[in-house]
Amino acid sequence: MGYQEALEGYIAATNTHDFDEVSKWVSADAVYWFTGTSCTTKEAIRSYFEQAWDMVKEEVYTAEDLSWIAVSETQAVCIYTYHWEGIYQGKPASGNGRATNVFATGPDGEWKLIHEHLSAGEKR
Repeated sequence: MGYQEALEGYIAATNTHDFDEVSKWVSADAVYWFTGTSCTTKEAIRSYFEQAWDMVKEEVYTAEDLSWIAVSETQAVCIYTYHWEGIYQGKPASGNGRATNVFATGPDGEWKLIHEHLSAGEKR
């Protein structure tokens, strides 16, 4: 499996709303930067995801306009526009923003997400 399939698997896992599935795609050394929050442990990343899923019910996360801006045998960097939609405070809601994902191969040769940086766009 390559880095592109790793991103696809990560997004599909995110849409399960089960962090145990997401965790399969995340490096043990991952660092996440969200608007106003940094997560530097898997426990902090789990907490952030689970709070987001509690806040936005039935969320669907998608990525478009993907651009792989740096790729080597062991690292790959993708930038894209993300979109989300779901139920927020009992009403349909959606939004978007910019994302940077950095994948690296681990000791087992599998591609894992080592860094994600999301910046919020406008909530609709």
